[in-house]
Amino acid sequence: MESRVAAIAAGEARELVWLVEHPPLYTAGVSARAGDLLDPTRFPVFRSGRGGQFTYHGPGQRVAYVMLDLSVRGRDVRRFVQALQAWLIDALARLGVAGEVREGRVGVWVTQAGPAGETAENKIAAIGVKLRRWVSFHGVSLNAAPDLDHFGGIVPCGVTEHGVTSLAALGLDARLPTVDAALRAAFAEVFGATTPGEPPL
Repeated sequence: MESRVAAIAAGEARELVWLVEHPPLYTAGVSARAGDLLDPTRFPVFRSGRGGQFTYHGPGQRVAYVMLDLSVRGRDVRRFVQALQAWLIDALARLGVAGEVREGRVGVWVTQAGPAGETAENKIAAIGVKLRRWVSFHGVSLNAAPDLDHFGGIVPCGVTEHGVTSLAALGLDARLPTVDAALRAAFAEVFGATTPGEPPL
């Protein structure tokens, strides 16, 4: 990813989005607090240069690494993050989910009914990006059908008063090919048309 970003910035490579699935692991962004790593021996922990705090990646979660050239798309970081949110919300809508943003909270949230009829706001998609020479890297993650218990080893994104959820927990189609189709269609609406590329090594 780092070498691709450098090549894009130098005008030697095209923009690229990778759709990947990780083994179970935790990543720490530049704002991660040591106390938010509740179980440091549960999974490998990787320090990352992206924005944000601790997050979990693992099977059943779609991670999208987004390498876009903001020098040609507009050098506006806030607008870029809003575009990422719009992308995820559009993709979720195609999957039958009403995703929303919340003031002061990064990511995309859903209102979910509990067993006693109560409602809760839970995160279904996270955002953590970095820019170098106006080229973005790192990106977003969307919970299709991960093991939600795996989030228990961290305070996800530093948020203690809200939980996490997934398409599977909402009773929806959580197959990654279905999720990918929604992500691709929504990306074209927000950022422009794409062409298939080679998978990352």
